[in-house]
Amino acid sequence: MRVVPRVPPFERPATYEDLVKLPDHLVAEIIDGELHASPRPAPRHAVAYARATGLLGSAFDSGRTGPGGWWILAEPELHLGRDVLVPDLAGWRRTRMPRVPETAYFPLAPDWICEVLSPSTASLDRTKKLAIYAREGVGHAWLIDPIARTLEILRLEAGRWTIIVTHAGEAAVRAEPFDAIEFTLGEFWAD
Repeated sequence: MRVVPRVPPFERPATYEDLVKLPDHLVAEIIDGELHASPRPAPRHAVAYARATGLLGSAFDSGRTGPGGWWILAEPELHLGRDVLVPDLAGWRRTRMPRVPETAYFPLAPDWICEVLSPSTASLDRTKKLAIYAREGVGHAWLIDPIARTLEILRLEAGRWTIIVTHAGEAAVRAEPFDAIEFTLGEFWAD
């Protein structure tokens, strides 16, 4: 199991200035006023992340192998209220965000997020981060578990997450909101 770096305890809510003081090799987030730092992902996580980025980017961002119409971005920094989140992937419909902002962060909540689960961060991804995404009206979430080889598809309904389906193994899937294409889930796994 990878060790998550300790961050200094604060007697106040963490600030963006606290976040930028951390070393660049860490993924840093502010969630509910607490500063969280994670190491770069392990190889299985990195493979799933890279392959999902390639698949969705080609089909929905550039539109080379699919319908296009989205911005699909890796590790965008989201400023959502006082929270600063960095999902593994996020997507915005171009009808909602016609252009990428000039800032180094995104103040507009995405339409879709994807978290590739790691043992050290899965609890945070499933609890506090999903709650913030729901609060901000993110319509869909994917949770990819490269160890269990699963893909959970969640849809926001009346402010609450509903698990639409959980795919496993090597299944051929169509996954909301990207169900315009079919892909093999096995493409995400390191073998």
